[in-house]
Amino acid sequence: NKKAFVELLFWKSPAAAREMAEGYGSLREDEGPGRRRAPLWTPQEEQELQQLYWKFKEVEGEDVVANILAHLPAPGRTRRHVVKQLVRL
Repeated sequence: NKKAFVELLFWKSPAAAREMAEGYGSLREDEGPGRRRAPLWTPQEEQELQQLYWKFKEVEGEDVVANILAHLPAPGRTRRHVVKQLVRL
């Protein structure tokens, strides 16, 4: 790329610098852990999440989200996914 020197004039994140070195479009491939998207919540999963929340929210001295994760049948959900979905609901 003959115009790559112009890109070097501006600050780049490590990901952008890697993309410049390896070729544009390399970040679009799901290579890194930060590039994977969380699976979407189905209406059934949302309903089950609400039911688990109402079941465990009154338990004192226990972590509500940890209890939900232990009883949530959907694999691949992290604590962050559950918290974000609860806030959204």
